[in-house]
Amino acid sequence: MRRWGLALLVAALASGCASVQRHGVYHVKPVSPGALVSTAKKEIGRPYRYGGTDPQKGFDCSGLVWWSYRQNGSSLPRSAHEQFYAGVSVARESVRAGDLVFFHIAGSHPPDHVGIVTKPPLFVHAPSTGGKVRENSLDEAYWTQHFFGARRID
Repeated sequence: MRRWGLALLVAALASGCASVQRHGVYHVKPVSPGALVSTAKKEIGRPYRYGGTDPQKGFDCSGLVWWSYRQNGSSLPRSAHEQFYAGVSVARESVRAGDLVFFHIAGSHPPDHVGIVTKPPLFVHAPSTGGKVRENSLDEAYWTQHFFGARRID
């Protein structure tokens, strides 16, 4: 019985991974940058909530990005780390509305924070416990210091 249960678990995990990820890169259906930005900006002022993925309870950073994609008919991985492997890399100087920007706040590798570019250099994100969804500038010293990379999904 134990072997059978283990075999089912391994099969379930393997099939789930295969449908989401190929060769370490996530394939995501593109979303109109304007629609994505509009969706995310409507959530400005919502409370931060660790693990949050909806407006009623609040958002964490990757939850806001995940939810914004879902509202626009696309599926994106849930964590900032996984989201970093969606799309293609973009130079910081080349970001445009709808691009995802990533940061390493805790000095971690891979990134542990993500936001959506609204109008360069601005981006919307859910910053931290006690905070609210807001817009900041990539040009602010804090965000420049912690910048990890940007990705474009199109």
